[in-house]
Amino acid sequence: MPRFCANLSLLFTEQPFAGRYAAAARAGFTGVECHFPYAEPADELTEALGVHRLEQVLFNLPPGDWSAGERGIACLPDRVDEFETGVAQALDYARALGCRRINCLAGLAPAGAERGELLAVLERNVRFAARALSREGIELMVEPINTRDMPGFLLNRSADTLAFIERVGEPNVKLQYDVYHMQIMEGDLARTLQRELARIGHVQIADNPGRHEPGSGEINYAFLFDWLDRIGYTGWVSAEYIPAGDTAAGLGWMPPHHHVRG
Repeated sequence: MPRFCANLSLLFTEQPFAGRYAAAARAGFTGVECHFPYAEPADELTEALGVHRLEQVLFNLPPGDWSAGERGIACLPDRVDEFETGVAQALDYARALGCRRINCLAGLAPAGAERGELLAVLERNVRFAARALSREGIELMVEPINTRDMPGFLLNRSADTLAFIERVGEPNVKLQYDVYHMQIMEGDLARTLQRELARIGHVQIADNPGRHEPGSGEINYAFLFDWLDRIGYTGWVSAEYIPAGDTAAGLGWMPPHHHVRG
């Protein structure tokens, strides 16, 4: 059965962020991720990880002004300096938290921008970040996101994102495969996971429609969890969904042995 981690930006939000580590551990998760850790002191997060015996699996590079609608700055020609500063900040947190994976959000294409220029900037920035992270033994994820939830996001499909990763040419750059986003954009989940297994660095899950917990929609997660084992996926599977109700009450999709941890 896959190793499951909890996205603390979406799960257990009934509690303040600091309390979500204990809740994740009680639920049987052995790893956690979050969208952005930067609002919290790194030493406090490190302490929470240690107390609750959790691994910080992943977080994202700084995204620009999230509250104003920005969804990453890596493709924006006028934000390169800010991007590089964000890489340094992310590395500081990764060192403190022992995190071995960081995700790079490509960003939204500005109106009227030339796609080729944006991709060239993204390629340059991803290469810069990958080399900086590689020196610390950290992998850089690149994630396609569906056009329905995030119109204008630069990368939307697994094949195009993998072709982009090939152009970057850095061995520590991997695909972040979000099952929810790829079900919306392309389907064919099992065969894509099998075909691209070696290039997938992280898997995230939510059901469709609604982006709620597995079992609430059309995706056969019982099959997919077994499939990931059969094809030899050894990475993390992150619960990155919006709970339909109380988080703990909606964890029936998890295998029974994950529910209690001594």
